[in-house]
Amino acid sequence: MEKKIDSLHERAFVIDAHFDLLMDVEIQRAKGRRKVIETDYLPGFKMGGINLIVASIFIESEFLPEMGLRKALAQIHSLYEEIDESPHHIMICKTYEDIWKAKQENKIGFLLSFEGIEPIGHDIRLLRIFYELGVRIVGLVWSRRNYAADGSHFTPVREGTKGGLTAFGIEVIEEAEKLGMFIDVSHLNDEGVADVLKTVKKPVIASHSNARALMPIMRNISDEQMQQIAATGGVIGINAASILVAESDEKSNLEHLINHLDHMVKVVGVNHVGIGLDLCDMVMKYVSPDNFGKFERIPFDVVKGHESFKEITQELIKRGYKDEEIEGILGNNFLRVYKEAFK
Repeated sequence: MEKKIDSLHERAFVIDAHFDLLMDVEIQRAKGRRKVIETDYLPGFKMGGINLIVASIFIESEFLPEMGLRKALAQIHSLYEEIDESPHHIMICKTYEDIWKAKQENKIGFLLSFEGIEPIGHDIRLLRIFYELGVRIVGLVWSRRNYAADGSHFTPVREGTKGGLTAFGIEVIEEAEKLGMFIDVSHLNDEGVADVLKTVKKPVIASHSNARALMPIMRNISDEQMQQIAATGGVIGINAASILVAESDEKSNLEHLINHLDHMVKVVGVNHVGIGLDLCDMVMKYVSPDNFGKFERIPFDVVKGHESFKEITQELIKRGYKDEEIEGILGNNFLRVYKEAFK
């Protein structure tokens, strides 16, 4: 079994389509640490047989609105500094050719994505700046409202009338696709997802969302939304955060996570499913004890780090997926979207 797993990871292009890496790296570097990725993350990436990490730019709410742009630039700066310090191990990917170059040179490639466009505020001109810095994927929102749209909450909150995309949100999509970026609908509310699917001309992804049919919260996506995403040529990535996997901590495990993948395959086919783990254990250290009391459930990762990534492959083999199907799930499906969406 181990040899078969290793062989699959060698043949496939293995991608984690969503990871809040840069938040941690930027904070640690501000405290004086260097080579954070090489020291803390690279061993796990290598053990998991991973080729590409989509590193999201996520800004904590306490920094918004005034510090959003500055924190985003600091996170991108931290990645460039890390690459300067570890040039033989990691690289940023701005083109489809860069993605393959990283694998050929035995490096971990990084794609940059927005997890909420708060850093650009209401200034569409800034989108081009972030494109030039390497951002290629635009998640319009996190689970909160911004100038583009409304986010989907993890639990019910008191709010006014929910909205779909704003006029600025439409403008962001059109400018992003013109530049060579594409749209990620994870975290959008249902109204926003519907508006995106009416607006886009390129494939759409939900990089880190599970099946609402199995875990009924708005943060997950419905069967109909999956079908509409697949119709654009897009891909849905399963999310390893416990609160998106099952209704209790006891049931939040790898088995239930792969149940979500099985369901997605039944709904849209194996060519439209991938992996976006959204590993959160490493950022929970930044949550204060007082804030833990605000969680209905404290989230944890049902896949224990990237070093455990091959456990997913093992489970897929056990469930009878064919080699070619597993290679697609591990990353080839997302790779197809990147090839089509990038300039």
